Amino acid sequence: MHHGMSMFPNMIYLIYSIVLLPIIYIFPAYAANGAPVLFGGGKPLDFGKKLFGKRIFGDHKTIKGTASSIIAGIAVGVIEYPFMHYMLAIAVLLTIGANVGDLFGSFIKRRMSIKAGASIPMLDQYGFFIFALLLAFPLGHLPDAYGLIFLVMLTGLLHVLTNMGAHRLKLKDVPW
Repeated sequence: MHHGMSMFPNMIYLIYSIVLLPIIYIFPAYAANGAPVLFGGGKPLDFGKKLFGKRIFGDHKTIKGTASSIIAGIAVGVIEYPFMHYMLAIAVLLTIGANVGDLFGSFIKRRMSIKAGASIPMLDQYGFFIFALLLAFPLGHLPDAYGLIFLVMLTGLLHVLTNMGAHRLKLKDVPW
């Protein structure tokens, strides 16, 4: 019985390092990605302009949505800062990366003549995530391989669940 008790601190450490720290790390990108659903709308970021006859981003990428995304992501970094000083700078880069990744996905979809709101699997779910991690990577503190695997799985699951919820709440036209 005593032997089993020594595993308890190891289990807490594993949960902390594989689940909790990675969530804290990526949360600014998650907040940046979700904020436009709640606070977006209005004038399109591309002002309706076209590039080679096709919209640059489309009507769903708005000035208000992008501004709310930046504010939400950095706000999370400000909240995390007192506990983990390195997270403020990382939050800024995660937020910028999440926005660049999301806009990149829309740009690619417009080039492929995919209508606004239509989904491209993987690009929609992971574009913001990959760009966020790439931009923040130089500052270090990235979760370890197990933490990253957990985040890939969590991001895919959250994408499905939050989009279905936003659709049910009439915050999104489509459930993806």
